[in-house]
Amino acid sequence: MAKERYDVVIIGGAVMGSSCAYWLSENPDFDGTVAVVEQDPTYAKASTGLSAASVRHQFSQPVNIALSQFTSEVIANFHEMVEVDGYAPALGFRETGYLFLATEAGLATLRRNHQVQRALGVEVSLLTAAELHTRLPCMNTDDLAGASLGERHEGTLDAFALMAGFRQRARHNGVTHLTDRVVGLQHTPDRVTAVQLASGIELDCGHVVDCAGTRASTMSSMLGLGLPVEPHVRSVFVLDCPDTLDLGPGRRWLPLTVDVSGVWMRSEPPHHLAGGVPRSDLGVDHDDFRVRRDEFEDQIWPSIANRIPAFERVRVTHSWAGHYAFNTLDHNAVVGPAPSHPNFVFANGFTGHGLQHAAGIGRGVAELICHGEYRTIDLTPLGYERIVTESPFVEENII
Repeated sequence: MAKERYDVVIIGGAVMGSSCAYWLSENPDFDGTVAVVEQDPTYAKASTGLSAASVRHQFSQPVNIALSQFTSEVIANFHEMVEVDGYAPALGFRETGYLFLATEAGLATLRRNHQVQRALGVEVSLLTAAELHTRLPCMNTDDLAGASLGERHEGTLDAFALMAGFRQRARHNGVTHLTDRVVGLQHTPDRVTAVQLASGIELDCGHVVDCAGTRASTMSSMLGLGLPVEPHVRSVFVLDCPDTLDLGPGRRWLPLTVDVSGVWMRSEPPHHLAGGVPRSDLGVDHDDFRVRRDEFEDQIWPSIANRIPAFERVRVTHSWAGHYAFNTLDHNAVVGPAPSHPNFVFANGFTGHGLQHAAGIGRGVAELICHGEYRTIDLTPLGYERIVTESPFVEENII
């Protein structure tokens, strides 16, 4: 068996793995070697490329808000951070905002989250139904009691560009990328010692970072560690609307609007996108990427047509399905070392917000490996210990 040695082996090369590799290679206190193992370098089925590629600050947990705020800093400085020989992928960020709607029953939650967000500097407005209708005349607000609208830093970007930027700079900095599949982890009772690949290569290692997305639990099970992360399908529908939406003065795009039904919609010029949480939201096979077309007729279209009457006449032009790496315990990320094997680091279970938190998670993982502690955003609330004790750390604002 061929053997190689790396100080850090990262399992999974999509946006999370690419971010971890980037921040390690940029850390002035790290002079080790890094290998990223990815079985599909096209990333055709990675959650990164199949996501709706949006960023928001409107979360309920302070750590998630801080991660999103850092992402906004990265977006603003992305070219300088990742350029190689003057080139960096263009993120194409559009500041569209997020809009969360609430009936009377949900207004208390909206207000509670608003207080947390404002205390942390999020630029968000809590609107009455009348104020919302003035801002967005196209919207039916008859059944609403209020809404939360992000005023700045929330919007959409090119997901592949974010991943590609991290990856190109990491490669420039000396990170090795291997097209292969992890089939085993050699370990003692308290450390991972080597990563076994399908090709027959064995990678001796100092640390292993699990960025395997929906397959993360397969990796942790090799150490006898349970991880409540599984693939859940999310279908996205691209819509053509023959009618022009009245978006009010000064607004070019419909914000990513989260309806009280759980369905979401947003502008994607010259079209619109829509999706939602399936009524039967269960785990699926890793290779199941079938678009749930009945969701549109039975669930999504009735909701968007009720909320925006102009959507009564929309036509689906095309659609796709991707996977959430869904944490069934509390819909929140699992980040940090395994207590039983401290050199095995989790970065999993983001339940739909991995793309927008990848920058901060990658930086935090690099700090943990280099310094033995988090030095910027404290990610300890996301640690694996809560999985062992079954103590949920719930993120309420999951779409």
